[in-house]
Amino acid sequence: MKTSADLARDYLSAVEREASALPADRRQELLADLAEHIEVTRAERPDAAIGVVLAELGDPRAIAATALAEAGKGVDGAPARSSVGAPTRRGKVHPLVPLLMLTLSMPFMMVFPDNPGQLFGVLFRITGAVLLCTSLHWTAVQKTTGVLLAAVLPSVIIGTWNLSTGGPEAGTPALLANLAMLALMAGTAAWLWRVRRA
Repeated sequence: MKTSADLARDYLSAVEREASALPADRRQELLADLAEHIEVTRAERPDAAIGVVLAELGDPRAIAATALAEAGKGVDGAPARSSVGAPTRRGKVHPLVPLLMLTLSMPFMMVFPDNPGQLFGVLFRITGAVLLCTSLHWTAVQKTTGVLLAAVLPSVIIGTWNLSTGGPEAGTPALLANLAMLALMAGTAAWLWRVRRA
């Protein structure tokens, strides 16, 4: 039976194998970062199984592909190109930006309830969702969950609330509903911040 150290070593070996097209110094830096992340996570959460920690890091092939793309190389080691022949470029947006845009859209709409405020709130929410979906800091499942909980669900609930004829007028019930949506969005942002990849 393999020990935790064996599983971590196997995982790092798989990343090294998949990232063989990277320059040696960059590959060693990647492996050192991953090893440090594993060690820190194990120290912070000693009860967590090593398999869970490694699964949170992601598939070795995906990690290597991301590192190769950031280094400007495709999977086969050749420079990555888009369909028109230009090198692929990935924007580097701090992970806090989409989370703040998603969360702050709601207070913006609450503080400025007139037309420009509503428009800017919706634009914040859409931009935050797009930045979240294109970020390298989360897995596809985390991105989908984040967009559903922080953008789609609040928009649907607020839209239904505003379009329903039986909805209460502005006041305590509306404020409580808005605060509940804000709490949902802030909680989702906090969760996404906690599970992000460095």
